[in-house]
Amino acid sequence: MNVGFIGLGTMGAPMARNVLKKGHAMTVYDVAPAAVAGLVAAGAWAAPTPAAVAQASDVVITMLPDAPDVERVALGANGIVEGLRAGAVYVDMSTIDPTTTRRVAAAVRARGAAMIDSPVGKTADAAVAGTLTLMVGGDADDIARVRPVLDCMGTDFFHCGALGAGQTVKLINNLLATCIAEASVEALVTGTKSGIKLDTMMAVFRTTMAWSNQLAIAMPKRPLAGDFSPGFMMKLAHKDCRLALEMVEGLRVDAPVERAALASLEQGLARGLANDDVGALLKLREESAGVRVRLGPAE
Repeated sequence: MNVGFIGLGTMGAPMARNVLKKGHAMTVYDVAPAAVAGLVAAGAWAAPTPAAVAQASDVVITMLPDAPDVERVALGANGIVEGLRAGAVYVDMSTIDPTTTRRVAAAVRARGAAMIDSPVGKTADAAVAGTLTLMVGGDADDIARVRPVLDCMGTDFFHCGALGAGQTVKLINNLLATCIAEASVEALVTGTKSGIKLDTMMAVFRTTMAWSNQLAIAMPKRPLAGDFSPGFMMKLAHKDCRLALEMVEGLRVDAPVERAALASLEQGLARGLANDDVGALLKLREESAGVRVRLGPAE
């Protein structure tokens, strides 16, 4: 297929590369010239505007930071909608609110094209490996048309429902993951300050309902190893949780634990950890407790 890809950041660039590797022709756009140059070197064509990407493409993909970015790129001057071909499919893989998704989709349909949402799960490592989780919302026939492209980027595929359902699942997934991460950090710091060894806590938790993928995978790989390089930036976790809580409040659901998780992320941003991995929540609790929690002997 002729695929357009807009948004070549930490996640978007490796996702686009994986589509290229599977033999699809690709036209790309990004505000960062270096990002575009990297994809051109891998075999893509560069376009001067999002509209030009859409004009060249059967499938247009965006992977952008936030809802205002998607609206600007899709609906603004020289935007995707301006250049969309009739019969094309627009796939937004950004994490945004479902209301914005549906608003953009109305403009897409008016051009005789279709839209699906397919935000992704896991981290930048999975984007490189092509093993992302894809949470997809939209019409089944539209999804089937672009499935060969989506399969280049992910191995765990879920059709979550109608348009916007992918975004809904992604937001509540990330909100839950943040709650579990913060609770896990607090537990490990408390245990360490009490004199309990980290390996003892992990061994016990592994046999109980306290165990999770945060403790099994995410924390040992980065924060507990002293690595706070971004697999998933804290500022993006904050954005996702903010959007999720806006959705929760709109549904009139009480969410005191989830609001506390967002407050923890706000502390992290205030501490200057915006570009660190979300696992840098550990730094906050270590600093306040006066301990250090790492794999190996506890300090």
